[in-house]
Amino acid sequence: MKKEMFCFQCEQTAGCTGCTGQIGVCGKESSIAELQDELTGALIGLARASDGKTLTKSTHRAMLEGLFTTITNVSFSEEAIREQIAAVKREKEVLIPGCSACAQPCGRNNDYDMKHLWNAEEDIRSVKSLILFGLRGMAAYAYHALMLGYTDEEVNAFFYEGLFAVGESWDMERLLPIALKVGETNLKCMALLDKANSETFGDPTPTTVPLKIEKGPFIVISGHDLKDLQLLLEQTEGMGINIYTNGEMLPAHAYPKLKSYSHLKGDFGTAWHNQQNEFADIPAPILFTTNCLMPPKADYADRVFTTGIVAYPGAVHIGKDKDFSPVINKALALGGYSEAKEFTGINGGKTVTTGFAHNAVLSVADAIVDAVKTGELKHIFLVGGCDGARSGRSYYTEFVKQTPADTAVLTLACGKFRFNDMDLGTVGGLPRIMDMGQCNDAYSAIKLAFALSEAFGCGVNDLPLTPVLSWYEQKAVSILLTILHLGMKNIYLGPTIPAFISPGVLEFLINSYDIHPISTPEADLAQILKQ
Repeated sequence: MKKEMFCFQCEQTAGCTGCTGQIGVCGKESSIAELQDELTGALIGLARASDGKTLTKSTHRAMLEGLFTTITNVSFSEEAIREQIAAVKREKEVLIPGCSACAQPCGRNNDYDMKHLWNAEEDIRSVKSLILFGLRGMAAYAYHALMLGYTDEEVNAFFYEGLFAVGESWDMERLLPIALKVGETNLKCMALLDKANSETFGDPTPTTVPLKIEKGPFIVISGHDLKDLQLLLEQTEGMGINIYTNGEMLPAHAYPKLKSYSHLKGDFGTAWHNQQNEFADIPAPILFTTNCLMPPKADYADRVFTTGIVAYPGAVHIGKDKDFSPVINKALALGGYSEAKEFTGINGGKTVTTGFAHNAVLSVADAIVDAVKTGELKHIFLVGGCDGARSGRSYYTEFVKQTPADTAVLTLACGKFRFNDMDLGTVGGLPRIMDMGQCNDAYSAIKLAFALSEAFGCGVNDLPLTPVLSWYEQKAVSILLTILHLGMKNIYLGPTIPAFISPGVLEFLINSYDIHPISTPEADLAQILKQ
């Protein structure tokens, strides 16, 4: 039977093996998957053409936007992806003018046919997928930093190096170091984004955020782009329109410059994959700034707006001018609720707390160290990562519920919505659940781990700290590669092992890094706490 498409880059891929039909589990059609492959092949062609050439800001932007476009739940628009392909080809023509019209083509700068990757030997395909998907995730971080005016030439250069490797017929010995270099470079990239966010918006501080919607017009903003939120707040100031965050935009409430806007009121909704139900009845528009867009249902499709890289057929797209007037006018027309309306998190909580970034937690590092030394704090769990709809993800809720009272839970990314509205009390004078921010803020967790390692005078793997991670899309892949680059071991990973990880590569990861596929909360907790 002919395969309509092939895609296995997200955790929910069909049968945990790959989407091959007319529509993927994420909702993208086979034609979109084909165009994403064409775009990726063009980016590899751009990487080939870049050898020995002077690259410009325009070249780098085309690279970042092209890679970001191929991340899960970003773009469902054929027109938008074709525009990205055209932009990449224009940059390639600038680097090697006349190459496409050469009478004696050498083939050295050709675009790459992704069928060569999908049909490669199993282990080679697996490692190349790790590289490619890790690069896609890192591109998202680099893009967000760029939107704030921050860039790093070493990070930029590696996108071309990594993609070039994907297009070559290299063996495992040459490919594995490239995969780990993705993690190494992503660490630099995350540090860059951390700097961009803190220098632009201030250092996050712990902030309790209500889940109540006040009466009157409002806008829900989702995604990760803090700059877009800032612009929306500026354009709505004094208009009587309240702004509510959704999903990964929640940590925005912790940044001093953003929380200074009095009409940034609270957070709406729970996990991103619940949006088709949660957005159905709200009398307000929803603005998507980055990924985590699901195909809108008909009952709210006319209230969905996109900007940046995000695109969906029929949705009004806010262009590079960032004039949010269509969103604002829709909010005023809909009017919001006539009276305040209470909402809750998944576990019934009416508030959530965020803002425990590395600066906030490190300011009380002495208290953490003392609590560990006295035995008041026995263990720290890093329970974070991407959320998804698969039923097995209830593991993370139950895991956190069952953590002993003398332990703490650090969390980040959208996986926290499984449990972030729970009140587990305090330990050592600190909340037992501490939200460190977006998936974009994974750098905070890494920085904290190594700071504690230094404070205790031991290796990071000797700390009473265990990562219990969930993954969904490609940013999680880049973070995992960073953790492996840093030599961190004893990682619990779920809810499933990535479909693109071959048995051979999985065996290598387990043997080299002590990665554990999750089992049950009870069994995993018992195993962790007896170590």
